[in-house]
Amino acid sequence: MRAAILLSGTGSNLVAIATSVRAGRLPLDLCLALSDRPAAAGLARATEFGMPTCTVAVRDFADREAHEAAVARAIDEAGAELVILAGYLRIFSASFVARYAGRLINLHPSLLPAYPGLHTHERALAAGDRLHGTSVHFVTAELDGGPLIAQAEVAVTATDTADTLGARVRRAEHRLYPTVLGWYATGALRLRGETVELDGLPLAAPVRFRAEIPT
Repeated sequence: MRAAILLSGTGSNLVAIATSVRAGRLPLDLCLALSDRPAAAGLARATEFGMPTCTVAVRDFADREAHEAAVARAIDEAGAELVILAGYLRIFSASFVARYAGRLINLHPSLLPAYPGLHTHERALAAGDRLHGTSVHFVTAELDGGPLIAQAEVAVTATDTADTLGARVRRAEHRLYPTVLGWYATGALRLRGETVELDGLPLAAPVRFRAEIPT
């Protein structure tokens, strides 16, 4: 299955995904790494894995519609069947999401529906949460509100800062995301309407992992 990865930053999840592909654990053909930021470090990391890359910078387009049309054109020209959001910091319009409905997947650093948006680690600490984590979900027009697929819990310690907690969440992400993408690539995971199906059965709740995540 051909997949495009969209990113805005360092590309740590791209590396986790590409490493799983290279090791033969994840049956994806990573056909494109696309960023909205020319200086995104993740583009260089994608090149190290032999992935084609491109930048579609917002400043080069008159409006959001023109920018999204260029992003879609790059994805389609690459032949991507799956679009993976890995730290891509643009919010897509409803029409873009509809174009890739059921094959647009995102990773978010919280246990959704808690803390959609930014600064999730700081917000979890401020609230005194004892559990934090990360979620993988299908993308809809609602910000971080699409149907949940799986989550990984991370315990919050009394000495945590946003940086230390965020580092542990990222480690969980690097195990969780390739696992979920593997379900999709093998046909085990699908979205039918608003219902997530795994192995042909509807999920009543997201699959929840706590410590070691099976690969």
